Amino acid sequence: MSGAPGGPIDLATGRPTDRRAPFRFSAVARVWFSDTDAQGIVYYGRFLPYFDHARREYHRHLDLLDVWQGRREFVMKALAVEYVASARFDDLLEIFTRTIRIGRTSVTSEYEAYRVVDDTLICRATQTVVLVGGENRRPTPVPEHYREVVTAFEGAPLDGSRSG
Repeated sequence: MSGAPGGPIDLATGRPTDRRAPFRFSAVARVWFSDTDAQGIVYYGRFLPYFDHARREYHRHLDLLDVWQGRREFVMKALAVEYVASARFDDLLEIFTRTIRIGRTSVTSEYEAYRVVDDTLICRATQTVVLVGGENRRPTPVPEHYREVVTAFEGAPLDGSRSG
């Protein structure tokens, strides 16, 4: 990245990584003042946009953004977050993400957010989204192409034997 006028600028905010197995991808986010509460720490609900950002960059890297837009789209079904430590204004966070399961109509992702300066685990989460489509927004099967690309990137079969 170069800040010089006319120089190249790398706008990528996510990248493949092998720093924290079994995760194979991470994205970075800076804590903004508006993310903090009256105590000066990141408000717990603000971690959800960090996870969304990491998931979007993961799918951008895999060239799968089209599955998240258009006539079909993924919608949130379930979310579980465990908060371990506090993050504060201007902290740089690295959010690791991976897909842990692809079902018939759903995808489950796992996240861990670390403060970069001291490599402290801030929180971890799992999210399950369901692919819906059509005017009735009913669950629809995850495309085979999506399943193939994600499975190839993750390097292991993803258990899709359970329904949903």
